[in-house]
Amino acid sequence: VGLIEEAKRPLIVIGAGANRKLVSKSLLNFIEKTGIPFCTTQMGKGVIDERHPLYLGTTALSANDYVHCAIGRADLILNIGNDLIEKPPFFMSRSNPITVIRVNFFRPRVDEIYFPQWEVVGDIGNALWQMTEKIQKQSRWDFSYFQKMKMYMEVQLSERSLADTVPLLPQRIVADVRRAMPPNGIVCLDNGMYKLWFARGYKAYEPNTLLLDNALATMGAGLPSAIAAKLVYPDRRVMAVCGDGGFMMNSQELETVVRLKLDLVILVLNDNGFGMIQWKQKVEGFSDFGLRFGNPDFVRYAESYGAVGHRVEKAHEFLRILEESFAAGGVHLIEVPIDYSENERVFEKELKEKTCLL
Repeated sequence: VGLIEEAKRPLIVIGAGANRKLVSKSLLNFIEKTGIPFCTTQMGKGVIDERHPLYLGTTALSANDYVHCAIGRADLILNIGNDLIEKPPFFMSRSNPITVIRVNFFRPRVDEIYFPQWEVVGDIGNALWQMTEKIQKQSRWDFSYFQKMKMYMEVQLSERSLADTVPLLPQRIVADVRRAMPPNGIVCLDNGMYKLWFARGYKAYEPNTLLLDNALATMGAGLPSAIAAKLVYPDRRVMAVCGDGGFMMNSQELETVVRLKLDLVILVLNDNGFGMIQWKQKVEGFSDFGLRFGNPDFVRYAESYGAVGHRVEKAHEFLRILEESFAAGGVHLIEVPIDYSENERVFEKELKEKTCLL
């Protein structure tokens, strides 16, 4: 508590281990009392309602994003429930004087990029409750830079969320899915380029409502995780979001969904290729090699399993098809053509050129 009070720009980073009800409650009380801004890892989304004014964003990219600029400006990080099995939300170095306090159920594995100087080991919820009892809000804390980064992030996330182009832009897809899902609706992501767009742009309102596999990041995980989520929460809206590559690695599970008579919506974002690897190859200066492929007719493919198939041909149809599919019940597969040209503008040019200089 003393270290946090003495800091000038403390920041909270929330990881997967905080995705527990009591931790969420205690953490919210801590944030409300101190006014310290927070960001999350991809697996920590929804621990605190991301409509909260102190939410800065999610660490979806590796560097240069607005939220990483905020982390880089902090002089103390309170790292809640982060596990190194996740993609690291930040890197430590011997030349960087930042102080990291780790609060978790177990000791960390220390390496060259993560060596927290202080630890609170034990029940996270109880530890946060005790810290909240003792800590006092400090006039020396300066969060102005964090709030500036939040403002720029919010502006960028809203850009092109109503774009009517076809194939659909990721921003429009993420925004329409958020419009269709209630606060407790569960979105289960497979692994692909869209995962970065959802992790960065989809605001989770409750814990465990945006599920993604960001440890092994195994393709093909989206549909099975959605099946499990629907079995556990049969009364909630549940949606699987898959790329065409990941979906075809486990598409036979359509039979399972139909046989179990589940009400489930499955998005297949179709770019006829492995979009994330194409992007990474391009960023590294490699040519596009071996990453294009053909697909079946997804509408007829769904129908062959006894599901209902849809194909989005105009951007304004997407939200309507989503709502009608949930209302009708049963298994619905919606093929959505996706345009990843925004990767370069948003993730490469725009962020690298200006963010941390603002």
